[in-house]
Amino acid sequence: MSQPINTICVIGAGTMGSGIAQVAAQNGFYTLLFDINSEVLEKGRVSIQKNLQWLVDKQKISAAEKEIIFQRIQFITDTNDCLADVIIEAIVEKIEAKVSILNQLAEVNHAEVIFATNTSSLSVSEIQKGVDHPERVVGMHFFNPAPLMKLVEVVKGDQTSEEAAASIYGLCKQMNKTPVMCKDAPGFIVNRVARHYYLEAMKLVESGIATIEDVDAVMEATGFKMGPFKLMDLIGMDINLAVSTSLYEAFDKEERFKPSPLQVDKVAKGELGKKAGKGFYEYN
Repeated sequence: MSQPINTICVIGAGTMGSGIAQVAAQNGFYTLLFDINSEVLEKGRVSIQKNLQWLVDKQKISAAEKEIIFQRIQFITDTNDCLADVIIEAIVEKIEAKVSILNQLAEVNHAEVIFATNTSSLSVSEIQKGVDHPERVVGMHFFNPAPLMKLVEVVKGDQTSEEAAASIYGLCKQMNKTPVMCKDAPGFIVNRVARHYYLEAMKLVESGIATIEDVDAVMEATGFKMGPFKLMDLIGMDINLAVSTSLYEAFDKEERFKPSPLQVDKVAKGELGKKAGKGFYEYN
């Protein structure tokens, strides 16, 4: 587990996966971005190019640096090409899917490769139960947008080795992130604490006490960078609801974690936030 980390493979080229791949490449790692869906992979490629150009326009990197960073990324659709020192999984929030892809990758990688899961709401310990060499599985929870958000939760499952956890903690620092180590528990730290930032805000609106705009304005005026409704739109309504649902189930349907009907309705209508053009707010 102590070998140097030179190559990182990110599984899943959606918003989070492509963002993580960008972070890895920006910080000098040879990066593989995998997705079985070539259209999703192409969207990830375009997103990374757009984000890097934004950095150029803001004079944070030069045009030459942009090209060097982009050249560090290889876009792949074959699991046999997913050979790396660390594999970061960022696919759909379903334990069966995560276990399946990690086991596929275990067959083509050596036994000391570290598997990091970016899950935000599933139990790392449960994922470990279905994976060969579970001691090398560790949570590495980035926050959206990954290139901008500094925090990463490093989550130790029941079987995670100290070496694997320490390697991922160190990798976070190499990726210019701020890691926080925690034990596996529903919601980890951030989603456990922040759940009520979202849920109580929606209760205020549902009860007619305040409007969406009022709640966001008040919270931003008190020092929060984004109000809860703007933040839910940024994260994605479906993702945010999935985390609430996961905690609700994990805590035996305790009322304080009950998902909001307001958000359930948004997801049912496909109003998923910024990525869909409409959520609690409308976007052009």
